[in-house]
Amino acid sequence: MQVEREYATRLVIGSVTIEQRDIDMLAAIDEFGSMHKAADELERSYARLQNRVVEIESAVGSITERRRGGSGGGGTNLTETARELRRRFERHATELEGVARVTESVFSGPVRDRDGELATVETALGPVLALVPEGASEAQVSVRSDAVVLTDPDDTPRGDGTSLRNQFPGIVDSLETGDSITSVSVRLAPDVEIQALVTNASVDRLGLAVGREITASFKATAARAVALETADDTAGPDQ
Repeated sequence: MQVEREYATRLVIGSVTIEQRDIDMLAAIDEFGSMHKAADELERSYARLQNRVVEIESAVGSITERRRGGSGGGGTNLTETARELRRRFERHATELEGVARVTESVFSGPVRDRDGELATVETALGPVLALVPEGASEAQVSVRSDAVVLTDPDDTPRGDGTSLRNQFPGIVDSLETGDSITSVSVRLAPDVEIQALVTNASVDRLGLAVGREITASFKATAARAVALETADDTAGPDQ
């Protein structure tokens, strides 16, 4: 008897289970800005999409918001809750896939402007808000590739309006595509790159290709630093 194992990413929130078709629905709404157009694209009925939105919202809160009509007509936008749901699903998909290697991007620099556990580290790519050990004056910040979110520059929410406090514009430098996960290298400065892991569906949705302008973002809590020794730290006492 031949036994084949099949795995699928699911998020269980209360009594609601989020599956890939739900993420596809949110992606279509985001792309077309319309529930009706999303239903047509997915070849589903508008009523079923509407009912599914209501079911998901009963567990996570509002995921869509109506855009009033005008010269450009009305429509539907995703809320930040919906975008975070998509990001969480993609992170779980990456972990489940297990075929793409999670890497870390590392940046170093002096520590500035501490606020509790968080501090700003002045790095080659710019200021990075990170978790920095107390007392560190120089730090090395590491960011896992599965914690980096890629967005179209025009669709990137303002840093003060989202948990993705670290946002950097860049250019796609290379893509390494697996069965369902793609490793993306984004050049942020002449000699500075950051790695991201995204689903192949996101590659298509964002139109990722070498030379594509993109924004790489990550949470302050996803940027973890270790203290680096400075000359003052290693100098012995005055003789």
